[in-house]
Amino acid sequence: MRLGVFTPLLSKLPLGDVLAKLKAVDITTVELGTGNYPGGAHCDLAMLEDDGALEKFKEALAVHGTSISALSCHGNPLHPDPAQAFQFQEVNRKTILLAEKLGVKTVVDFSGCPGDSPDAKAPNWVTCPWPPEYLDVLAWQWDKVVEPYWVERAKFAADHGVRIAIEMHPGFVVYSPETLLRLRAIAGRSIGCNYDPSHMFWQNIDPIAAIRVLGDAIFHVHAKDTQFYPTNLPRTGVLDTKPYTDERNRGWIFRTCGYGHGAEWWKEFVSTLRMFGYDDVLSIEHEDSLLSSEEGLSKAAKFLNEIILKETPGAAWWV
Repeated sequence: MRLGVFTPLLSKLPLGDVLAKLKAVDITTVELGTGNYPGGAHCDLAMLEDDGALEKFKEALAVHGTSISALSCHGNPLHPDPAQAFQFQEVNRKTILLAEKLGVKTVVDFSGCPGDSPDAKAPNWVTCPWPPEYLDVLAWQWDKVVEPYWVERAKFAADHGVRIAIEMHPGFVVYSPETLLRLRAIAGRSIGCNYDPSHMFWQNIDPIAAIRVLGDAIFHVHAKDTQFYPTNLPRTGVLDTKPYTDERNRGWIFRTCGYGHGAEWWKEFVSTLRMFGYDDVLSIEHEDSLLSSEEGLSKAAKFLNEIILKETPGAAWWV
């Protein structure tokens, strides 16, 4: 297993400076945003039509000895506004084609969330089964919007030698292991997940136990933590809609690895991933509103590098 970084936290720096900075903390693997919510500061989709720019991009990576773990285009491809949906979908399509050109096997995205009908203007995330019309909405979303889009897009990805790692996130139709596996059963094995334990924590899903549920559906992993505030939770619950920057009043916030859960927890997380067949990249994602991106990166890299090194199995004594 090795450490990587999802580079939007360094979006103000040019790619060469990012790669040099990461190499200084022993990180030579990156996850790059190509547009939609992460933006595309370090990976311009225009390279699809510009062979010269693509070669310069590859050279920059080679100079620093850096590999790409995934291209990420988190968006809402099922948005009820057709114009917005098309934009999100186009970024995903082009990202798959660029991944093919670069030899990158994984593209990360959200599942998206439709509205409640063909006439909807905004997404509608269904969170409970009653009143009964909510289940009618949910059935319509999956049957009429989710399945047609993702069956086609999964086949498109597979035809180009790429797999799609859906990040399970509340607000979208795929937000839990159960909903991820439901989509995978519908769309096929080129659909899996980008596993972010911080999103499991705040739904009261044990992230380590969920690895056993997901198994080989885990394609890529984000390294991000969550901290709970028991003083606030009885008031807010886990579905807390206050801004992430309102840390004093929220029931939980995202944290840098080690600030929500300690080394023992992360050792077990890494060990269980390996036990169930994932021995690839832990991609640091910084969304800690209490630490700057520089602090978050350096602290997470130091914390996780030590865990990965200690958890890397050596040669067996009987070999």
